[in-house]
Amino acid sequence: MDQKRSSFTGAIGFILAAAGSAVGLGNIWRFPYLAAKYGGGVFLLIYVILAVSFGFALMVGEIAIGRKTGLSGVSAFEKLNKKFSFAGYLCAIIPMLILPYYSVIGGWVTKYLAIFISGGGSESAQDNYFVSYTAITAEPILWFLLFIGITALIVLLGVEKGIEKVSKIMMPVLVVLSIGIAVYTLFLPGALEGVKYYILPDFSNLSFMTVVSAMGQLFYSMSLAMGIMITYGSYMKKQVNIENSVRRISLFDTGIAFFAGLMIVPAVFVFSGGDKAALNKGPGLMFITLPKVFNSMPGGDIFGTVFFLLVLLAALTSSISLMETVVSILQDKLKWKRNTTCFAVLLWCIVFGVVVSLGFGVLKDIKPLGMDDLLTFFDFVSNSILMPVLALATCIFIGFVIKPSAIIEEVEQEGAKFKSKKLFVVMIKYIAPVCILLILISSILDAFGIFVI
Repeated sequence: MDQKRSSFTGAIGFILAAAGSAVGLGNIWRFPYLAAKYGGGVFLLIYVILAVSFGFALMVGEIAIGRKTGLSGVSAFEKLNKKFSFAGYLCAIIPMLILPYYSVIGGWVTKYLAIFISGGGSESAQDNYFVSYTAITAEPILWFLLFIGITALIVLLGVEKGIEKVSKIMMPVLVVLSIGIAVYTLFLPGALEGVKYYILPDFSNLSFMTVVSAMGQLFYSMSLAMGIMITYGSYMKKQVNIENSVRRISLFDTGIAFFAGLMIVPAVFVFSGGDKAALNKGPGLMFITLPKVFNSMPGGDIFGTVFFLLVLLAALTSSISLMETVVSILQDKLKWKRNTTCFAVLLWCIVFGVVVSLGFGVLKDIKPLGMDDLLTFFDFVSNSILMPVLALATCIFIGFVIKPSAIIEEVEQEGAKFKSKKLFVVMIKYIAPVCILLILISSILDAFGIFVI
């Protein structure tokens, strides 16, 4: 292990940085959209159960691998077993695919924040505004460059001065804003029906795809199977309790996702007259529907400014962790200086991100596998194929190659007790691999219209 390797100053710094990674656009728009589409309260219940079992076990394993080796993804797997170095390379490929298109969406968020700050919220509420905006060439690219530039600057500053310091400010602010907007939403006339749909489980809405979608959301929402938690674990000091840290990260992540749903689902119910079809718009739920919601409110520009500031903070904390993972892997493998590595990753993101942005305009006719656009395609490849493959490989690696005892030993460093070790062993060896395999198969079949429930 490189003795000069950066590290978090302590438990709080690690927890807030890792929670910042987990909390992102997946929590703010993807979670509410999936909850609405797959049964509201019953989806929420299934997600929480999976987060405290399936998600908990995988996060403990990834963080422990990082801390045990003191290395990021590629080098960590190679050090423990060279036959599994392919899993390490997936740790590099996945964030390298995700970061550029994620930053394109981050650029959209930055643009919308600027609109509401300038008092132009009514403009963004027009029916075709979002589609027209993303179809133009220059402006979306400029906002994307600003977003990825901010991300790179924070990563360039390093772990303690950059990532930890920013996370300690962003995460508490994000929590306060989430709760405040959610409470405001609850007092909108007619919001109660949306609240009931979102919170109260109706098991008549339960389907196989409800469970599969909830499991898939865990990867996206908790930053699992991306190499991120391995990288952050490598910066974690031995005296920090892994089990307690994971529980707190999960609480942060699930809490933000819950409040995001409480912000969005009831509000859209109000302004759609209870039409559930209005919830089924994916990213459009945030960029198309919510500006209409804000435009209908007194002080809507203020409310919209606060909301998109919240989303921007969430997007930045995740983009920072994605870039840090790639930077850390390249540093470990190529022995480059941090500055050189950051600029190389930034250049890659700019080139790839510009192509993705143009996929809504001049390159809109390029539709790989018949998908709507380049962003949707790369999201499918990374989230529906590569991440489940990496998660499955990680479970097999821990469960049957290095054995769960290797992880338990790491968790119990400095006299710490691993209270949930039995749950961890059962989940990582038996339950998680089966669940992940179901996600992988069903996602692929569903994407090609072969299997839809």
